[in-house]
Amino acid sequence: MSSVVRRLSLVLALAAPVAAFAAGSPQVKQEMIAAGCFACHAVSHKVVGPAYGWIAYHYHNNPATIARLGHKIISGGTGYWNAWTGGVPMVPHPQLTLAQAEQMASWVMAQKPIAPPKP
Repeated sequence: MSSVVRRLSLVLALAAPVAAFAAGSPQVKQEMIAAGCFACHAVSHKVVGPAYGWIAYHYHNNPATIARLGHKIISGGTGYWNAWTGGVPMVPHPQLTLAQAEQMASWVMAQKPIAPPKP
């Protein structure tokens, strides 16, 4: 039994740093602020880019969302949201690692889903 407890302790110890950056965590939000994400996005309304709640609504049942959005955060560009943004491209963030971008995408997907208005 003590072997099981030791293994569980090890798993929890290794998971602690990951949990600190879990979706919705203040640390990830601070990284997003530092990266300039909130200059173009807000949680519940359009700024330049779509609201994070709209993104959470649009991609809510897509298992590939985190990876897809992580790559989009790094590479930037245009796409689905053109009708709402007038085609203004998202600025690329090549300084971010894929792990950082995926943590940010997880934070976005943890927001309350909001149906976007008609474009």
